[in-house]
Amino acid sequence: MSEMDDLAAFAVLIEAGSFTLAAQQLGCSKGQLSKRISLLETRFSVVLLQRTTRRLSLTAAGAALLPQAQALVIQVERARQALARLKDDMAGPIRMTVPVSLGETFFDGLLLEFSREYPEVQIELELNNSYRDLSRDGFDLAIRSEVANDERMVAKPLLAWHEMTCASPAYLEQFGEPQTPADLADHRCLLNSHYSGREEWLYHQQHELLRVRVSGPFASNHYNLLKKAALAHAGIARLPSYLLQAELADGRLRWLLRDYQTRSMPMYLVHPYQGGLPKRTQVLADYLMGWFKRSGEALDRL
Repeated sequence: MSEMDDLAAFAVLIEAGSFTLAAQQLGCSKGQLSKRISLLETRFSVVLLQRTTRRLSLTAAGAALLPQAQALVIQVERARQALARLKDDMAGPIRMTVPVSLGETFFDGLLLEFSREYPEVQIELELNNSYRDLSRDGFDLAIRSEVANDERMVAKPLLAWHEMTCASPAYLEQFGEPQTPADLADHRCLLNSHYSGREEWLYHQQHELLRVRVSGPFASNHYNLLKKAALAHAGIARLPSYLLQAELADGRLRWLLRDYQTRSMPMYLVHPYQGGLPKRTQVLADYLMGWFKRSGEALDRL
């Protein structure tokens, strides 16, 4: 037992008024408790108690030490209560809505990591590209690429992604690698049908805006399907940078036209303004902010 344990035992003993009752409260024998008090007296080189068969009385040294021992017991109990409150706050549901491609790419593994650390939190994740009213629909968190001017919402920058032009090495070996955006007109391009101007790809170099008309064998409004098509050597795709970290790192896709800039889009972590989030929601929000910061730094190193 530590010195602090013995001080706490001393306080419990005086409060109980007898070795028998104090030993019961502490879950030890009378002999063990007596030994702990004796060790405490030996450490401080004082006598703390006058023991008689009928009652315990404090010496001057014991009276001087008692308030400190009692304060220690109070602090331990406060710490126990604080941890109990934290455990209660870290248990319960969190509802979250995120864009489909982002959720499919990251959130299975990401939220499994979180759940291993906080097993009492139940996360309900909705993948949806449509706008959801968080307060009305009962969501605690959302990730969005656009933030409305809504004083009911708090939005924090989560990551900024840009579209990367990419293709598989096998495709490039067969059809050649474009050196300028204009070369894309002669390539098989994979189009995003979510955008009305999907057949016009824009690039920037310094202060010049470059437009190129593209065409190809496949279009989809789903980023992950376009990535699968690029991995299957079907053509050249423009995909969000957050989708490509693993494929660029292991060489399954190559980043093309790196000297030309494409559009950049911020993404925000959004939650209803509540004057303070529940602890479990704040912990998840902080976890996501940190995870995406590290992910962005890793992508920048490629």
